[in-house]
Amino acid sequence: MPRRKPKTDKEAVLRAQGALNPHPERVTDPLFAGGDFFDARDVVQVKYEMLRRVRVDGQSVTRAAEEFGVTRPTFYKARDAFEEDGVSGLAPRKRGPKGPHKLDEEVMAFLLERVVPGEPIRARGLARQVREQLGVTVHPRTIERALQPAGKKTP
Repeated sequence: MPRRKPKTDKEAVLRAQGALNPHPERVTDPLFAGGDFFDARDVVQVKYEMLRRVRVDGQSVTRAAEEFGVTRPTFYKARDAFEEDGVSGLAPRKRGPKGPHKLDEEVMAFLLERVVPGEPIRARGLARQVREQLGVTVHPRTIERALQPAGKKTP
């Protein structure tokens, strides 16, 4: 007899994916009132159903935003994201910089010229040199991360 996979805690999964609705209690749409399929904790599902309610059912934006527990600007952001990227556009995205944005080609070349293979990275000194000579303020830890070999931790 085949073994079934154990059920996962949906709330934990949603939290790990960044898709846990911080205010599921604000969703008052009847679809989310009961049952297993519609889950007010799933922010992607809530946004999709809100958009469908307006586009397919003809509900007003104001009423849909109210019933799905969001503001009108949030509705419009969700609509634009959906039109741009489909359902995946409704998934929350990491905010802030997506990488070391100050370490452009010029800064990296500058750093690589000053690093001696096999010797410790002197990140504080390198950060000072970058600031003085290139006019860019970079945190020493950012320099360490950029210059350390993959998989190796600095002491």
